[in-house]
Amino acid sequence: MPSVFMQRTHRAFSTTTEDAPPPFLQKLKGDLKTAMRAKDAPRLSVLRSIMSANLNASKTSSPIRTDVQLVALMRRIQKSAQDAAADAKTAGREDLVEKETVQIRILDEYLAGSGVQTLGEAELKALIQEAVDASKSAGTATKSLIGDVMKRLSGALEGKDVDKKLVANMVKELAGQ
Repeated sequence: MPSVFMQRTHRAFSTTTEDAPPPFLQKLKGDLKTAMRAKDAPRLSVLRSIMSANLNASKTSSPIRTDVQLVALMRRIQKSAQDAAADAKTAGREDLVEKETVQIRILDEYLAGSGVQTLGEAELKALIQEAVDASKSAGTATKSLIGDVMKRLSGALEGKDVDKKLVANMVKELAGQ
């Protein structure tokens, strides 16, 4: 009777909640499949560019882990599409202008449905003014006022979609520098 050796192998794996993709990304992946089935070329192009940018970001030191980061990425894509539309318009390429405006409209649609709170300029200005007043009343030196205000704002702006350059410019303006 031949002896049979059975070898037991264990496959160890672990899952962490940190690696879970943002919920909005799951919606975009589902929409990508729907756009493929419907042969919706403009929407497919936009969704593929978002997925590509997300993949590229995942290979950097700061991968996209939240919906807020994903919305910021989409805003960058939208800005580049607006720049491309402006360049096409100056070059007299109306076909490319139309293509880019369709992509911008699709991105607007997704940004509106992202569920991430976007602060308007008036709300942002009020928050910044409040932080500037708090820093000045705390006796912060003029030299370090901007840094202190930005530190105070970081908690208030957490989880909200804001343009960091706009915030920095508004802080400089309201701080009087």
